[in-house]
Amino acid sequence: MRKLLTALAALAIGVGVLAVPAQAQDKKFTIALIPGLTTDAFYITMRKGAEAAAKAVGAELVFQGAPDFNPVTQTPVLDAVIARKPDAILIAPTDKVQLVQPLKKAIDAGIPVITVDTFIGTGQYQTGAGDADFPLSYVASDNLLGGRMAADALSKAIGGKGKVYVSNVKPGVSTTDQREEGFKEEMKKYPDITVLETQFNDDDANKAASQFQSVYARNSDLAGVFGANLFSALGAANGVQQAGQSGKIRVAAFDAPTSIVDNLKSGLVDIAIAQHPAEIGYFGVMAAYAHLTGQSIPTSIGTGFTVMDKSNVDQPEVARFIYQN
Repeated sequence: MRKLLTALAALAIGVGVLAVPAQAQDKKFTIALIPGLTTDAFYITMRKGAEAAAKAVGAELVFQGAPDFNPVTQTPVLDAVIARKPDAILIAPTDKVQLVQPLKKAIDAGIPVITVDTFIGTGQYQTGAGDADFPLSYVASDNLLGGRMAADALSKAIGGKGKVYVSNVKPGVSTTDQREEGFKEEMKKYPDITVLETQFNDDDANKAASQFQSVYARNSDLAGVFGANLFSALGAANGVQQAGQSGKIRVAAFDAPTSIVDNLKSGLVDIAIAQHPAEIGYFGVMAAYAHLTGQSIPTSIGTGFTVMDKSNVDQPEVARFIYQN
């Protein structure tokens, strides 16, 4: 327990400056991290947080994933990881239904599972209800809260009135579902804002841009767009730019890779809600380690957000949450 508390105390100082020395172990645990996809800056940053935690506790981290966010490609990766028999699996499931049965194979093999970033079922674990409550914990940003924060920031940017809509990926992705839900719930606080029908773009920025054009053609008084993930936001933002409405129709983006700095400064995007993926990876590994060493862990662990815009993106306390390549 002392080692866990020491490492968590270091996190409070800042994930980027972790330097907790590993202590001798009776067993060196192997913890596998399966991201939603391997090429995204969000998951690359998550990996760095996980590596810092693994180093702190003397564990081995295995990072293995698919190149795209797709249950069809993630499932064989999961099967391959299970065959390696790690001591624990951290995974960002790419579908909250389709990954349930594949993950049960890990449980059947005696490998504990913790979901990170995304969840299966309802995300409510260890309840004894349903067939998807078997993971030990869910470590993630509070995506409902993130959606609410996006709503508040976008409302402020458009002066509390006008029409807005959500550009989303597809139904069934736990994180983006919740961001949309939180956004819509929060927007109910603003009676002069009308939320139009959600546009689903299948994670295709070109499709998101085309959808913006269609929505704008029907609603010349459109005031804002919330992109529930980065591709959705950038696609919609390109549509805004093509329509000559940059600075007039505001765009709120979710996530903050390095490119977000230029996007905010150029005015392509007005607001970015940055998650803290390094914390997700860090807490995920620490939770797995705690379980493997006989300690109890909470069934959900939440991490924070930082709201970025043109005025603050260069400030060190904000810029440190830009995702790393």
